[in-house]
Amino acid sequence: MIKYIIFDFDGTLVDSKDIAISVINQLAVKYNYEKLTQEKIEKLRKVSIKERCKALGFPLYKIPFAVIDFLTLYKKFTHQLILFPGIKDMLEKLVGSGYRLAVISSNTEETIREFFKNRGIYSIDEVYCSNNVFGKAQVIKRFLKKHKLHPSEVLYIGDELRDIVACRQVSIKIIWVNWGFDSIEVVDIVSPDYVASTPNDIITSVSFINHPL
Repeated sequence: MIKYIIFDFDGTLVDSKDIAISVINQLAVKYNYEKLTQEKIEKLRKVSIKERCKALGFPLYKIPFAVIDFLTLYKKFTHQLILFPGIKDMLEKLVGSGYRLAVISSNTEETIREFFKNRGIYSIDEVYCSNNVFGKAQVIKRFLKKHKLHPSEVLYIGDELRDIVACRQVSIKIIWVNWGFDSIEVVDIVSPDYVASTPNDIITSVSFINHPL
């Protein structure tokens, strides 16, 4: 029985793609990688983060350093972030149905909480963040331990391949949303448990998981 629903932030709750691309391009000179063009973006959506770095000529070992700069610049554009259509209503319906909601993200807690406050989002109980792009599994493990939850009592909602991989590592189910950055070609590698094309699909999937026919 699902008790907690955990959401990714960027690409799942908020549309931050244009901001992220702008910040990535601003850092291109400092980290000596190719800037993103629309053509490159469409190609990169279909491959993993490691393959994206290779395509841009960006060494993986530099990711921890670049992430710090990325999040510092990103925070300046928090006011430009927008919720995807239907997200706020979906969150309120889930809370109304008795589910508790949390966010686990690679963004910063300060940025996320500031956004929620400015947009009047009060349905999210907790926010957990990891400064490791590939570290979500460890954060989820800590979340489960803190709340004394079995993996079957938690559901994750995310838009990236790494979200699915993290959930596989901790044995929790995941709904992949197709309105984020990663395309179906890349996430099909590990096959998400459920796919959502609209926020209402999330509500339908959650209901099915807890009340299967």
